[in-house]
Amino acid sequence: MISAVAKSAKNGGQNLEPAKPANPHLVLGTEACVKCHAAEIQVWKKTPHATTLDQLHRRPEAKAIASKLGLKSIKNSGRCVACHYTQKQTADTPLHVISGVSCESCHGAAKNWVAVHHDFGGENLTRFDESPAHRTQRITDSVKAGMRNPRNLYAVAQSCLRCHTTADEELVNIGGHSAGSLEFEFVSWSQGLVRHNFLNTDGKTNEFSSPERLRMMFVSGMIAELEASLRATALATEKATYGITSAKRAARAGARLASIHAKVDSPQLQQILDVFKSIKLQLNNEAQLTHAANQIAVLGHEFAESNQADLSPLDRFIPGPDRYK
Repeated sequence: MISAVAKSAKNGGQNLEPAKPANPHLVLGTEACVKCHAAEIQVWKKTPHATTLDQLHRRPEAKAIASKLGLKSIKNSGRCVACHYTQKQTADTPLHVISGVSCESCHGAAKNWVAVHHDFGGENLTRFDESPAHRTQRITDSVKAGMRNPRNLYAVAQSCLRCHTTADEELVNIGGHSAGSLEFEFVSWSQGLVRHNFLNTDGKTNEFSSPERLRMMFVSGMIAELEASLRATALATEKATYGITSAKRAARAGARLASIHAKVDSPQLQQILDVFKSIKLQLNNEAQLTHAANQIAVLGHEFAESNQADLSPLDRFIPGPDRYK
């Protein structure tokens, strides 16, 4: 199997590490995005991702979980903040929550890449003036600097599954938190309320994804779910809700990918299934499961970057608008 480092070099610097919470020292906040992405931010403000800032800590179920774990503040506990909020820290201000799940939660803390990202080739040029070659290089450079760009849909799916899969055994078994969004499906959960596809239009029209993009999202989401579930299972140390649920979710994701591979001929999917078949979903097996997840992450990025398989046989299985959240 090609190493993550080698594959990163081949993919033009694509970040192949697991999705992580935004580094507070590199977070700028939504004000750094609004000039070019005002329409996207207006969509975001109406989603639970944004409203969690004012609502989560007031919910009885959240308070109950915090109480069981001895957490004094939901907004100041790393356990809660990692998925439900965005933090910022500067030389002049202490670590503090600035928003709910935000742009940088999904696309990466922006300090190191925002200047590159909004350089369209000249001082007075906009994205409508940018040459195709400059756009390609701009995105590549932004990704190298830490941006998780939707050009690679697997990277987006990873960001979703980082939090829609709970990777904290005590949080589940003692706190009573769910073991993740077990009904999560990338297409249906991303194309409804949270959809913000303005870049390919006039900047004002929230475009629906093409059939080709939906196919890639459908498969990428399942690969990312397998990766995230394996990472979660790797942390299981006791036969209880967390470990059992995480392992079952991983097994389900593996079975679904096998079903997909029976319909489409993809070398990356075959390699992913080979990795999955080589491991055991059992307690205290962190090294093997984490290694498998790392291999699957590499293959998932490669699949989204260079897939040559015809995915159209999957169309009847992809959720339609009536199932969008």
